[in-house]
Amino acid sequence: MYPSFSLANRVAIVTGSGRGIGKATALGMAQAGADVAILARTAADVEKTAGEVRALGRRALAIPTDVRISEQILAMVEATLKEFGRIDVLVNNAGAAFLAPTLSLSEGGWDALIRENLKTPFLCSKAVAPAMIKQGKGSIINISSTEGVRSAATTAAYAAAKAGVINLTRSLAVEWAQHGIRVNAVSPGFIENPGLPEALQANTGLQEKLSRVPLARMGRQEDIVGGVIYLASDAAAYVTGANLIIDGGLTSVLG
Repeated sequence: MYPSFSLANRVAIVTGSGRGIGKATALGMAQAGADVAILARTAADVEKTAGEVRALGRRALAIPTDVRISEQILAMVEATLKEFGRIDVLVNNAGAAFLAPTLSLSEGGWDALIRENLKTPFLCSKAVAPAMIKQGKGSIINISSTEGVRSAATTAAYAAAKAGVINLTRSLAVEWAQHGIRVNAVSPGFIENPGLPEALQANTGLQEKLSRVPLARMGRQEDIVGGVIYLASDAAAYVTGANLIIDGGLTSVLG
């Protein structure tokens, strides 16, 4: 029998799922059969996404959470376990970025980007691991970026953090394999979002890179969802420590 891509009867936590890729991922996982804990800092966004998950016939738990704060993460994990009884999948999607030439990037700005993009997946993964170890299985999926695998002018701190996410993924995959926990990453390329047009206008280098995408278009948020569902499902039962690049082929061009 071939493995299934179904997420039926599984419980997923998706950070940063009030909007953007996180929201698309939460809805896609619900369509695949999962019940979903929705996390973001803005309560209204969390409730809206949770309502859309329920409209798909799945259970949803809306938990306004700042995943930069350990106490809130631990409370979120406790609430999820109380509501659903288990945690099968964690998608570490929450993050942030801003353009800043390195010479004008402050120490505080550097620290903020490392905290937002690298520290939070570490904290969330560590928080869910005990429940997954108890179950004897689980899947953690970290959303990195193609900027974590190539040079990224004017976003050095973000790129360094995302490279760290990829190596954190590999390290946890090796460390937690004995517990049946798979840890993988997804690295999106240029994906449509409200802030991207402004970034492209401010950076001609980004415009040039986008023009070289072999599939000749910008990615859509839903383009990322299939990869996440694959890594969360039994179809990826023998996949751990991987970094799935979803960028329309641009990394293959740029090297």
